[in-house]
Amino acid sequence: MRRERFLGVPLDIATMDETVTWIDNRVARGAFTQHVVVNVAKLVNMRKDKALFDSVTGCDLINVDGMGVVWGMRFAGMDVPERVAGVDLFHRLLKMSGEKGYSVYLLGARPEIVEKTVAIVENTYPGLKIAGFHHGYFWEDETAVVEDIRQSGAKLLFVAITSPKKENFIHTHRDALGVYFVMGVGGTFDVVAGKVSRAPLWMQAAGLEWFYRLIQEPRRMWKRYMVTNTIYAMLLIRERIKRMTAQGRDR
Repeated sequence: MRRERFLGVPLDIATMDETVTWIDNRVARGAFTQHVVVNVAKLVNMRKDKALFDSVTGCDLINVDGMGVVWGMRFAGMDVPERVAGVDLFHRLLKMSGEKGYSVYLLGARPEIVEKTVAIVENTYPGLKIAGFHHGYFWEDETAVVEDIRQSGAKLLFVAITSPKKENFIHTHRDALGVYFVMGVGGTFDVVAGKVSRAPLWMQAAGLEWFYRLIQEPRRMWKRYMVTNTIYAMLLIRERIKRMTAQGRDR
């Protein structure tokens, strides 16, 4: 695992297996880890949202999620072996937790969605202990939810809330949560519970998950993807030129 800067953001370059092993080692020795995954939209939004920028760059582990970021880094001349998709990492960590006896807490989504997610993952991963769970509509009683997480004794916390709320919530309360590992997982509970379907594997491999989501939720997603993707393309060209110029000076 190594850390690189891309578009002004520090990113940890690692495979899925390296990431899981690194997290497992940290949890086993009780070292706190705040984790985040970064996609194109987040990279672009961080440039105009300082709170989001501080919340992301303050994390201990920053994985590359979207294929758009992987391709962009490769276009800029950087070696990136693969992406570490948040939903896939979520499942890998639940499997690890069941095997190692780590308890987990699930926070976010609607009440019926998080309840269904708990039932599904308990059935899927033998030995998995759910220390507690709570829906994502708690902003009028934020302190009580943080205390519930602390009192649960959970070692891993997964926060399924939209960006930038989840990053800022984790960044604000990281020292009060009492867990060893915390990760924002966005809409993962919706996928697990079957409310939203994930793109077919061929679309994932082709980097078209964003297009699949656009088809599913055009009114909500069109601006996010059309605007952020255009800005990202311009940023990539500037990054490529900057790196080529720097390489030319070093020769």
